[in-house]
Amino acid sequence: MVGANLKAETMALMDKRTAMETEMNSIVQRLCNPGGPGLSGNLIDSEGFPREDIDIPMVRAERHRLAELRSEHSEITEKINVNIQILHSVRPTKDSGNDAGPEETSLSGQVASLSAPIQTSGFSVTSRAMDVDVVTSIPFAMVDEITESSPAAEDGLQLGDQVVKFGNVEGGENLLQRLAAEAQSNQGQAVSVQVMRQGAKVGLSVTPRIWQGRGLLGCHFRLV
Repeated sequence: MVGANLKAETMALMDKRTAMETEMNSIVQRLCNPGGPGLSGNLIDSEGFPREDIDIPMVRAERHRLAELRSEHSEITEKINVNIQILHSVRPTKDSGNDAGPEETSLSGQVASLSAPIQTSGFSVTSRAMDVDVVTSIPFAMVDEITESSPAAEDGLQLGDQVVKFGNVEGGENLLQRLAAEAQSNQGQAVSVQVMRQGAKVGLSVTPRIWQGRGLLGCHFRLV
């Protein structure tokens, strides 16, 4: 009975986490829309005055809410991980010498279902007995300029795409320099790129290469 109750609690936590991920993706999309302030962009203009093109109180509120959701998301994921470990610990083993009864068989199926990979909107989550790996699709840059017939355009990048991953670059410090270095080091080779486009994750293969225009991609990234 304890196992069944714990399974129900864990499923409820997973549902709550899915709802949080949907809300997080919506906030990120709103903040990172073309012309938007992004996740950490300045709220003042070049002269030091509050920007008039955005609703500053709303932006601050959404950024604060996103920080709250990220923190709670981490806590819930850890709780799910602990619950799954407990459920696995009470599963009947093959060496027990006894046939599992109906309740134990049911619990085994419940644990297996909890340990299966889960795909959620904009987030990839895999829950296992000793590991819960959560990869959130939070963009770190946006394509704010792209030249027609450039390598970036021909390979599928679009204006407004929000970059989640570019080769080995997925966030951190010195992002613009690392993006440039990643393109340079992969000249003539396909680079795996993941972007958020209109709320959906899109996977692309972009090959940095020499063309008639400037750079190896022909597009410009703005940090968000």
